[in-house]
Amino acid sequence: MDIIRKLREEFGITQGQAENTVRLLDEGNTVPFIARYRKEMTGSLDDQIIRQLSERLTALRNLEDRRTQVRTAIAEQGRLTDALAAKLDAAQTQTEIEDIYRPFRPKRRTRASIAKEKGLQPLADIIWGQKLIGTPEEAAKAFVDSGQGVDTVLDAINGAMDILAEQISDDADLRKLLREETIKCGAIVSKKTKDEPSVYEMYYDYREPLKKAAGHRVLAMNRGEKEGFLSVKIEGEEEKLLQRMERRLIRRSSDTADILRGVIADSYKRLIAPSLEREIRNDLTEKAEEAAIGVFRENLRQLLLQPPISGKVVLALDPAYRTGCKIAVIDTTGKPLETTVVYPTPPQNKTAEAEKKLLALIEKYGVDLISIGNGTASRESELFVAEMLKKTKRRVQYIIANEAGASVYSASKLGAEEFPDYDVSLRSAVSIGRRIQDPLAELVKIDPKSIGVGQYQHDMNQKRLGEALSGVVEDCVNSVGVDLNTASPALLSYVAGIHATVAKNILKYREEHGKFTARRELLKVAKLGPKAYEQCAGFLRLPDSEMPLDRTGVHPESYAAAEGLLALCGYGLADVAAKRVGGLAKKIKSPEKTAAELGIGVPTLEDIMRELEKPGRDPREDAPAPVLRSDVLSMEDLQEGMVLTGTVRNVIDFGVFVDIGVHQDGLVHISQICDRFIKHPLEAVRLGDVVQVVAAQKHIAAISAGAISSRICGTAPIACKASVPFQATIAAMATISKAPMPQLNR
Repeated sequence: MDIIRKLREEFGITQGQAENTVRLLDEGNTVPFIARYRKEMTGSLDDQIIRQLSERLTALRNLEDRRTQVRTAIAEQGRLTDALAAKLDAAQTQTEIEDIYRPFRPKRRTRASIAKEKGLQPLADIIWGQKLIGTPEEAAKAFVDSGQGVDTVLDAINGAMDILAEQISDDADLRKLLREETIKCGAIVSKKTKDEPSVYEMYYDYREPLKKAAGHRVLAMNRGEKEGFLSVKIEGEEEKLLQRMERRLIRRSSDTADILRGVIADSYKRLIAPSLEREIRNDLTEKAEEAAIGVFRENLRQLLLQPPISGKVVLALDPAYRTGCKIAVIDTTGKPLETTVVYPTPPQNKTAEAEKKLLALIEKYGVDLISIGNGTASRESELFVAEMLKKTKRRVQYIIANEAGASVYSASKLGAEEFPDYDVSLRSAVSIGRRIQDPLAELVKIDPKSIGVGQYQHDMNQKRLGEALSGVVEDCVNSVGVDLNTASPALLSYVAGIHATVAKNILKYREEHGKFTARRELLKVAKLGPKAYEQCAGFLRLPDSEMPLDRTGVHPESYAAAEGLLALCGYGLADVAAKRVGGLAKKIKSPEKTAAELGIGVPTLEDIMRELEKPGRDPREDAPAPVLRSDVLSMEDLQEGMVLTGTVRNVIDFGVFVDIGVHQDGLVHISQICDRFIKHPLEAVRLGDVVQVVAAQKHIAAISAGAISSRICGTAPIACKASVPFQATIAAMATISKAPMPQLNR
C-alpha cells in the first residue's frame, strides 16, 4: 500500500503536504510545533488535521505490519501463491487481511480437524466436487473405519460435512459478501433480560437497521447489556443469506446438493453468523466510540478555550448543605489568601453569621467577583449571595462556575502537592475560583475524562480516549501560550516538547535561580536539550523579558526575520515593547517578495506580523463571555413558552444541554436546535455558546445516577446526573438562537 497516496486521498491534500507532514512527524516534531512553525512545509494544515493524519499514519503502518506478518506466516507454510499475495496486497482493512489469513491460522482442535485426523478429507473433496458415481452413501462406504472412530456411513458423511462447513467459513470472499449483505439488510436487536423497570426500557424490545444505527444508541445498548438489563444481537436476513450462499456454492447439476445445503446451513449458523456478529458489533462500537470521542474532543476544546476573567480578586464558594459552603479568597495571581466555611444553606441556615463572615472578607481583600460552584446547593447559595451583595457598597459581581472535576483535583496527588495544609474540600473551592480566572491553567490539572463534557467516557477504550483528549489539551495550551515564570508543572507538561520530568525541572530551576529573563535560558534546564527547546520555545512567553520578542509567539529561529521586517517598516524592538506597531500588512506591497528577502515563507511572515502588532495576544478573547443567571431561580419559576438565556454546557449526538439557571440543565433535541436540517448539533452550536431558548415543557421522572432515559421527553433520551429517585428536569426546549453577550450581573 502506498501510504502517502492513501493519506493524500483521505485528507484531500497534495502529495507534497502529505510527504512533508509525514517526514516532520517521523523526525520527532510535535503536532503544535508543526502546525504553528512549519506552515510552509505543510501548506498551513491546522493542528487538528495534522493530529488526525498522525493517528491515521500510525493505523496504516500497523496495517502494513500485519500484512507483512500474515504474508510471512503463509509463506513459512509453503502455501503462498501469486494469487494469494495479490489478494493480500489489495486488502484495505484489518478485517480483510484476517479473512485471508483465516484458513492458514493455527486453530485449536475443532470438529473439522478431528474429521481430518480420521482421514475424511478425501470424502469431503468428493462431495465438494459435486460429481459422483453412485450415491454419497456409496462413496462414504470406503471411509468407514472403526479403528479411526468412523463406525458408520453416516459418521463418515457427517465428518466430511464438518470439514466442508469450516472450509466455507474460511472463504474470505464469501465472508466479505455476507458481511456487506448483513450490514446492508440486517438489524441490531435488544431484548430485556430482567422483568423490572430501568433506564433502559426504551431498549427492552428494540430493533434498528444496522445501516442507520446511531452511535449513542449502540453505546447505550452496550451499557445496558454490560449491566445485565439487555441482551443484544445482530440479526441478518438468514433465509436470503442462505440462498445467496447456495447460488454461489452449489452447481445446478450437483449430485450432492442436498448434503451441501445442510453444510451451508451449518456453516452459516454455527461458524459464520456468530463470527460476523462479533465483528460487526465490534465495528459498530468502534465507530460509535470514535464519534463520541470526536464530540468529547470538540467540547473539551471549547471548554478549555473559554475566556479568562483576569485581574480580579475572587471569592470562591463551593456549595453544600450539611457540611457547609467552603470559601476561598484568591488574589489576582491565583494565590489563596484565606479560607473558611460558612453555613447559609439547610439544615443549619446560619445566614446572618455567613453574611457577616463573607462581607468582612469582601472588604478585607477587595473582592471583585464571587464564583459559585454549580453543584449541590448551588441555587440556594446563589440566592444567599444575591441578597448579601445588596448589603455592600463595593461593586461585586458573581458568576456560576462549572465545578466538574474540582473534587477529582482536590483528592489528587497534584492537589495535595499544591496545598498540603488544606482540607480536600477547601482545595475544591480554590479550584472553583481559579478556573474562572484562567480556565485553561486550572483545568489541565484534572483528568480530561472527569471534566464532564462527554458521554459514555467510562465505557470506551480508555487508552484511545486518553490519547485523544490529551491531544486536545496539548493543542489548546500551545495555541494560547504559557507564561514561563508563572505556569504550574501541570500546565508546562502540555507545552510542545516538554514532558512531566522537564516541567518539574523548569520549576526547580525557577526556585533556585529566580525568574527566567530570556527564552534561551531554558537550555540551562536539566534534560531540556536543543530539540526540546526548538519545539517549546515559541509557545513560552516572558512578559517581563528585556527582549520584546520573548513576549510574543515569534519563534527564536525567526527573530532575525522579525527584526528585519520591523526595520523595513520603520519600527524597532522598542516599538514592539510599547505596543506601537500597527498596519504592517499595509506597508508590505508584495508579501512574496518581502518573505523571500527575509528568508522565510509567506505564512511565517503573516504570523510574525500578527504577533508584532498584538504581542502576547490571547486568542481566547474572541470567545463568548461567561453568563450569569438571575431571571429564573427554581423549577417552579419556569413557564411553558418562557424565553431564557443560557449557556451550552454539553453537546452530544442527539442534542445539547443548556444551563438556564435552575440547577438541572435543559435538553434541546437536535430537531429543535434550528430551522434547517443538521446531522449533528456541533454544526449549529458549541460548548460555551450563550444562547436563547424557549421552555417547552416540564416533567417529573424517575431516574438514577448516570441514567439514559427516554421517558423524560418522549422518544428523545436525556443524560441525567440525578442522585435521588425523583428529580425535576426540563424535558425539552426549542428555538435555540445565539443570544447577545450579557454582562456579569450584580
